Amino acid sequence: MNATPVSDHELVTRAQLGSEKAYRELLDRYQRPVFSIIFRMIRDREQAEDLAQETFVRVFNHIGRYDPRYKFSSWIFKIATNLTIDWIRRKELKTVSIDGSRNAVTSDEMEASAITIVSEDENPEELLEAKELGEEIEQAIGKLRPEYRAAILLRHVEGREYQEIAEIMALPLGTVKTYIHRGRNELRDTLQHLRV
Repeated sequence: MNATPVSDHELVTRAQLGSEKAYRELLDRYQRPVFSIIFRMIRDREQAEDLAQETFVRVFNHIGRYDPRYKFSSWIFKIATNLTIDWIRRKELKTVSIDGSRNAVTSDEMEASAITIVSEDENPEELLEAKELGEEIEQAIGKLRPEYRAAILLRHVEGREYQEIAEIMALPLGTVKTYIHRGRNELRDTLQHLRV
């Protein structure tokens, strides 16, 4: 007989009372999705691991401030995206290389969180084209302003609803819709060469 999974709310309540087991369960539950969104935003595995770790340190240090009226997932993603956006801004201020290029990302890192466009009917040539298209989309997303990038990834990769994205990004709903609209327009302009 399978036990009913413990809800996030119950785990948070236990963690607030000092339960290490509840902390570990929350970490196990959210470690991968938090790392994934950070990595998709910055394409740097080592730095994404550091930012994910910092996210969890902040979550557990401030778990008493969590407001149960909101989803725990929204709260943790809010902390992760804010840390990541701040890191991106600091990095862009500090490092502008002479040729304008960014740090290279290994093929393993690209594969780990690549956007895949796959159909079961595709032959090997079509699969390669779909992979290349996914890589172009990833690169185009990486060129967006950090706020647009976060909103686009949360909506179109993570599948979050607009209202939850507003909660995660601590922005009015209208601003989130504007960011997503502008991000889509920039992506369409960047990727217009792909239109047939």
